[in-house]
Amino acid sequence: MRTAVAITRPGDAIGRVGVPHYEAIPDALPAFYKNVSVGGGPAPVRAYIEELLPDIFDVRIEPGRVFDWSVGLDGIPDGYRAMDQRKAIKIMVTP
Repeated sequence: MRTAVAITRPGDAIGRVGVPHYEAIPDALPAFYKNVSVGGGPAPVRAYIEELLPDIFDVRIEPGRVFDWSVGLDGIPDGYRAMDQRKAIKIMVTP
């Protein structure tokens, strides 16, 4: 959020997906004085898993446009580390 606030021009907006894990928006005061609006909402991905996951496994949907790192179940901690270190944008866990 700090980066988003810093690079947003006065009067623009920031959109976020998912529920934040912080109580207040970081750098809210600079956003306020730049007249920057922040909006977003939850991403109910679990509501679509049963419908879409078979399409991914059957290669009817190509998730490669979103996922740039693939790990097995044992590699989940490595995947999170890769996202934290900005080596990956989004990981896909494969069986």
